[in-house]
Amino acid sequence: MPVVGVPLYLRPRLESPLTSLLDEVPFLHSLVDALGSPLNVLLPERIVENADRFRAVYRDHHLTGRVYYAHKANRSSALVRRLAAADPAGTGVDVASLGELRHALGCGFTPDRIMATGPKDPEFLWLAARVGGTVNIDSCGELEQLADMVTKYDLPRVDVLLRLSAFESPDDSTGVGVRVLSRSSRFGSPVGEVGELLSAVERRRDAVELTGVAYHLDTTALAEKVRALERCVMVMDECRARGLAPRVIDIGGGFGVGYVDDAGQWERYTTALTEAVLGARPPLTWRGHGYGLRNESGTVRGAAALYPAYRPTAGPGYLAELLSMPTPSLGRPPATLLLEHLYDLHVEPGRALVDQCGLSLARVLDVRRTGQGAGEFLVRLGMNAGDVSLEEHGVLVDPILLPRTGGGGESEEDGPVGVHLVGNLCLEADLITRRMVFLPRLPRAGDLLAFANTAGYAMDFHAHHAQRQPVARTVAVVREGDSWRWCLDEEYWPITHPGGHGA
Repeated sequence: MPVVGVPLYLRPRLESPLTSLLDEVPFLHSLVDALGSPLNVLLPERIVENADRFRAVYRDHHLTGRVYYAHKANRSSALVRRLAAADPAGTGVDVASLGELRHALGCGFTPDRIMATGPKDPEFLWLAARVGGTVNIDSCGELEQLADMVTKYDLPRVDVLLRLSAFESPDDSTGVGVRVLSRSSRFGSPVGEVGELLSAVERRRDAVELTGVAYHLDTTALAEKVRALERCVMVMDECRARGLAPRVIDIGGGFGVGYVDDAGQWERYTTALTEAVLGARPPLTWRGHGYGLRNESGTVRGAAALYPAYRPTAGPGYLAELLSMPTPSLGRPPATLLLEHLYDLHVEPGRALVDQCGLSLARVLDVRRTGQGAGEFLVRLGMNAGDVSLEEHGVLVDPILLPRTGGGGESEEDGPVGVHLVGNLCLEADLITRRMVFLPRLPRAGDLLAFANTAGYAMDFHAHHAQRQPVARTVAVVREGDSWRWCLDEEYWPITHPGGHGA
């Protein structure tokens, strides 16, 4: 039965070659028939395009430095191998574990293109030092641990960056003489402790070489990031006053992705969600879930724990905007400050570098009424919430219906319909989407739902073997003339796979 009223679509933003791949419905069905549901499909060529777009921002601002891919966004071998082959002197990789470091080395990255970040156990720290990677230091304790290893095992000096956090605004930035502290983070050292960090570097100059400073901020706010970048420039001045010679400022990631194509759809949905929480319209979610909003005596309280799925400026565009904003104290854009001091700029995009790089497929197993209202249905998929964790990251976006056949003609019950997508685990909480998803027609068993743009954190970040359900296999696909070729992710090598390009 068609849904009553205007469907609240959140249609995905799609670009080439993902759009072309989604047009190949029989091909995608054949992949799932062969390899099972769920299935992840990756487009390695797109990650190279994304890296080039970030480097174009560097060229526009006459800056030097390196783009590092944040490996934690996806476990894929194909993506890492494609980047390693694309430009041997260009894109690097940011690894946050011993396993990621081993993987990067095995995929062809040389140590000079590897940055070690995140929590570091002794084995991770030792291998990073042994091979000669750069280490992004989070604390004085980590610096001392690294330096002790270098001394004990007679290793060459290790390049390090000092990662900072907890930046304050100038006294007058709010207009009321109040200092504003950036959101607290468990990563990096408070910028107020930089003197202690630099003293430790000076003591251990036999083991480490300071090549720059970095920051970590748990925010998407441009103003906070500009303030932090400006403060890092000032810290670099302090380094040079101590006789150190740093040359790099690393601003990390957080450049974002636009998932939803239409601003109006996003505005309509978030408005309707608020109305539903207030009881002014029927619920839009399973059991009235409010995504962080709640009704207290007719007033909406709380904050929506949602990723800003419609983003007019994201990825390389966000970086360009960040580099062009005036800094709060010095008044000049960050790009100008970097040029004046001849500093390199490093960035570590994860989600933004795998934008449009893949999709996750799930077979429709069963469709039945919920009993909660006319036109509402439960659609059970051959996947669980860990296989496509968009909502785990607060991302709301519609899947794309890929019929098993050409559609077979519409029936009286065809037309826009609201459904709840549930997973294959024997758990009430296994919901693929907590919200009602609007589809152009009611799915049928055997159809596929394609969740687009899942390569960044949503594809395998939370995948698990609960109840012995299969975890999605991953394939890499490459356009070859008018057709597509595929191979298992672990079998993809750019120099031999049909359609790939050598270094």
